[in-house]
Amino acid sequence: MRKLHLTITPLQKKFIDSPANITLFGGAAGGGKSYGLLLKHFLYCMRYPGAKCLLLRKTFPELKRSLILTSLELIPRELGKYNDAEKVWRFVNGSRLEFGYCESEADVTKYQSAEYDRIGFDESTHFTEYQFRYMLSRNRGANDFPKGMDLATNPGNVGHVWHKSLFIDSHPPFTIWEDENGLTYTFIPAKVTDNPYLLEKDPDYIRRLQQLPEAERRALMDGDWDVFAGQYFACWRRETHVVDPFVIPDHWKRFLAMDYGLDMCAVYEIAVDQTKRLYVTKEFYRPDLPIPEAAQQIREWMTPGVHFSYIVASPDLWNRRQDTGLSGEELFRRYGLTGLVKADDRRVPGWQALHSYLLLHADEQGGKAPWLQVFSNCTNLIRTLPALVRDEHDPNDVDDACEDHGPEAIRYAVMSRPPRAITTDEAKRRKRRRQQMTAPGISDITGY
Repeated sequence: MRKLHLTITPLQKKFIDSPANITLFGGAAGGGKSYGLLLKHFLYCMRYPGAKCLLLRKTFPELKRSLILTSLELIPRELGKYNDAEKVWRFVNGSRLEFGYCESEADVTKYQSAEYDRIGFDESTHFTEYQFRYMLSRNRGANDFPKGMDLATNPGNVGHVWHKSLFIDSHPPFTIWEDENGLTYTFIPAKVTDNPYLLEKDPDYIRRLQQLPEAERRALMDGDWDVFAGQYFACWRRETHVVDPFVIPDHWKRFLAMDYGLDMCAVYEIAVDQTKRLYVTKEFYRPDLPIPEAAQQIREWMTPGVHFSYIVASPDLWNRRQDTGLSGEELFRRYGLTGLVKADDRRVPGWQALHSYLLLHADEQGGKAPWLQVFSNCTNLIRTLPALVRDEHDPNDVDDACEDHGPEAIRYAVMSRPPRAITTDEAKRRKRRRQQMTAPGISDITGY
């Protein structure tokens, strides 16, 4: 038997050697993710005689021209035989490497009675979280082989948000963490520069990626998970908009922004510095709270000893409730949460105003910074704000199906502030637009 020579990058080796139950190898295009995924499952089959592995793509044409074609080039024929009708490699040691696809959510049910020691998803953001969770139940076997699932993908597509929530936002890269069921996870980021073999064969690849529109370039070239097609706030940069908590000076103004609903109550403490920049410093994010309980828990959560000028909240809290005859605002006041003021809740002007606050503007040090930054402890806002997508019927609005409790509260916060001048080429036009967006008389309420 001839000796097998394999080309492996250092990052692919980290992926192959990952001890986690579930590993995401994700990021930029050209990072060698698909090859690493195939190689990992092939080596697993060689190491554990009788193992059963499954590699999935969204559609069969994608499967055929990527994983299957690469496997035919990679795997020596003396180690196994490929059956094209069944889409299975059968190896001489009794192991099997199967290829499959799941174009619709219902397609996963064809694996209902199957068992696999290892399952891999190529371009895993093309799959829904339901498909991933369902296939996790198929990751089993009556042997002592280490079970696991592997995901390889670029940012974007239908599975972007659940990937980002599960792997990107929860923990730093290369760390291993455990969920409530005892499963361990890790994220291994990949960039095109991590694949020297591709750059050696195709030195112009990076230049071609640089020609893409900004959102696609950031996702495919930089492996940036904070941007994707259809994203509303494509200007969001974690390294720019998220800051470590610091002690708020006593002379800074403070207020609260609240989006109340029985499904979720989102409240944020906001600090205003001497230049009128906003800092989102603290997050309250809890479901299933009737107003009496919400009022009590918010009061206990609020930073003690701080004077908050007002609490800007959705105007629907001023509607009368059929069960009590009182408005939500009156109920909050009755249970000790006072100072609520009606938000300007116009959606499109509000989202556009928030967008202006997220853009970079000249600061006092001669550099540029956004008008709004978020403390790193506000994890749900950091997760949901960049995940907002445009409404397909009105691209100026946010899709109402998004998880927007936190972003809506921050939209109210921004709309409660007096207008600000923008020192850009379009300053006059934006100033007029923002003046139209700002709630009448709100500066009289805030006092600053």
